[in-house]
Amino acid sequence: MGRMMYVGVDVHKNFCQSAMMDDAGHIVKEDRFPNTDEGIQSFISRLVGFDDVRVVLESTGSLWMKLYDAIEEHGLEAVLSNPYKTRLIAEARIKTDKLDARILAHLLRADLIPRCYVPSKEIREVRSLVRHRVKLSKTRTEIKNRIHALLDKHRLKAPCSELFSKEGLEWLKSLKLSSIDDAVLKSDLVVLKALDEQIGYVESKIASIALKDPNVELLITMPGIDFYSAMVLSSEMGSIERFSTDKKLVAWAGMAPSLLQSGDVLRVGRITKEGNKMVRWIMVQAALNAIRSDARLRELYERYSSRKGHHKAIIAVAHEMLRIVWFMLKRREPYRGEDKRLSLRKHNRMCRLALDG
Repeated sequence: MGRMMYVGVDVHKNFCQSAMMDDAGHIVKEDRFPNTDEGIQSFISRLVGFDDVRVVLESTGSLWMKLYDAIEEHGLEAVLSNPYKTRLIAEARIKTDKLDARILAHLLRADLIPRCYVPSKEIREVRSLVRHRVKLSKTRTEIKNRIHALLDKHRLKAPCSELFSKEGLEWLKSLKLSSIDDAVLKSDLVVLKALDEQIGYVESKIASIALKDPNVELLITMPGIDFYSAMVLSSEMGSIERFSTDKKLVAWAGMAPSLLQSGDVLRVGRITKEGNKMVRWIMVQAALNAIRSDARLRELYERYSSRKGHHKAIIAVAHEMLRIVWFMLKRREPYRGEDKRLSLRKHNRMCRLALDG
């Protein structure tokens, strides 16, 4: 009769620490192996001799992905643990790699692992590309802010309303500053041009993928959501079937209000922010755009802003939009207040960028 094995793996950049445990809770073997293709294959070869093996990994950035994929490819069961909820490890006073691996194995054996959703390899790759676009944009914003600060330092004002338009960039290139500041400005302008090119390149790749995603065609019918916003939502959520109700989707994104109860008093506080940061961020950006073009969402914004201010009003709109997203994807229906001309413009832009790629 074969033996059931529970394996906990603490994943690091250069190595992994494993603990193999049997049904009785006894440690059979502990091992440290390199987090490389060769090390992973050697580790898996030591598992395939058992009848039934379950392996748990702790989610650590993207370091777990190669090991997770390799385990699944060999027909073994892999579980990804949520590190924020694995309190025994996170709050342990004595913390070593061996102890972490043992605790993971114990929790797996007791079926107490708080699991993370693991999308398919294809979705993870798309998600990586979409997130890369966000990082490029943040870097571009940092450089633009640095240039604004440099102009403020010299009390200079651009002759046009848009500093980074063609006219504005020509003006920036013509400036004569001190030797150090001039070098900084010229360097930033070169990097800015390169970032614009790379963002355009990545956007074209995302657009070509978006054309094949049925969720995107539905989502761009909602005001404030273009093909990029739709790809963020689609790649981060995975299958909408994961969420049985709209409230669960909102809670997963960290946009549900916190509840504070003391005795018979129940207070509703700020949103929890315990969830997917990317979805929360993109829905706020979508809400800022949507209130300009959609009467229903603008009315919601004005109702909240008059009582609670701009920030909370935008959060309320983003919350409502995410609820609508759930219904649209669940029922496979476009946005009920769709502006067909606006949807067509979004679709045409997506097609145009996809052709550029």
